[in-house]
Amino acid sequence: MSSSSSWTPFEDTDNKKSKKVWIWTKNKEVMTAAVERGWNTFIFPSNFTQLANDWSSIAVISPLFASEKEILDAENKRVATIFDVSTPEELERIRPEDAQAPNIVVNLLDWQVIPAENIIAAFQNSQKTVLAISDNTSEAQIFLEALEHGLDGIVLKVEDVEPILELKEYFDRRTEESNVLNLTKATVTNIQVAGMGDRVCVDLCSLMRPGEGLLIGSFARGLFLVHSECLESNYIASRPFRVNAGPVHAYIAVPGGRTCYLSELKSGKEVIVIDQQGRQRIAIVGRVKIESRPLILVEAKIDSDNQTISILLQNAETVALVCPVQGNNLLKTAFPVTSLKVGDEVLLRVQGGARHTGIEIQEFIVEK
Repeated sequence: MSSSSSWTPFEDTDNKKSKKVWIWTKNKEVMTAAVERGWNTFIFPSNFTQLANDWSSIAVISPLFASEKEILDAENKRVATIFDVSTPEELERIRPEDAQAPNIVVNLLDWQVIPAENIIAAFQNSQKTVLAISDNTSEAQIFLEALEHGLDGIVLKVEDVEPILELKEYFDRRTEESNVLNLTKATVTNIQVAGMGDRVCVDLCSLMRPGEGLLIGSFARGLFLVHSECLESNYIASRPFRVNAGPVHAYIAVPGGRTCYLSELKSGKEVIVIDQQGRQRIAIVGRVKIESRPLILVEAKIDSDNQTISILLQNAETVALVCPVQGNNLLKTAFPVTSLKVGDEVLLRVQGGARHTGIEIQEFIVEK
């Protein structure tokens, strides 16, 4: 009956669960945009059967019809029970097992009163599929993510196309997290002191584990996996939220297959955290620090095509490049740049070098 998009949280790879998306609208353009993005379950007021029939004649949709307390399908079968909630006390009185339908739709009459976490906690042991009604993407995202797992789905009640586009972009970013990136081994061929430069420390709103870092590079065609400062050091306290990423000119990988300059990062922007095995997740930038520091140039050659890729980093013991996994054993995680040697192997992300506003394009380009 329902159409859904899905994404899998980084920590929940053994429990993949799709998120349902139902669209509540009377706008034909909204319907068209939703169908084009893979969502075909639409909710109509119970007296709008003709509109449902009209839309069914131009697109393959699954129409549902909402009354005050329930949602019925085209055969008049109850598919969801609607609970209106305006106070925490009303939420506590809801008994999911009493609902005579496989789905529960929660309609928050006062969003400010009921946090999304309360809803998830109230229904966590229910066998029902729980959705919440939302009229904007920001609110929908909170419902889908709260307490890590979020609700089972969302009913997006809108009359404008823009929230449809935003929600699809959101799901695409989350789906991207479940894909493993191909990382390439490269051999260090040159290391040299490069003088002073303005380097960028990227502080995230998430903690990183050993083996994780950000993809950084002087050239978009090859980004080095720069390790976080989560490892213990004799020189400075561990800062597992930080990556000392390199100079302001360098590229960094961000969601959607894009890159941006380190100088463009700011609080609230999303970046991709990658681990030693290519698994990825999205993290939010909490703070960016730019300071003048001594730099070191590292050049590495990719064995498969003999091309050389370079990166500039702060010349400090806490800055490290992630090395390849040795078989099934994580014998070593990263090389500090201060002890890096010619012949050491590090990890790169190889991709197209031509970029326009961070988006990969097909054109001739020479960078050196």
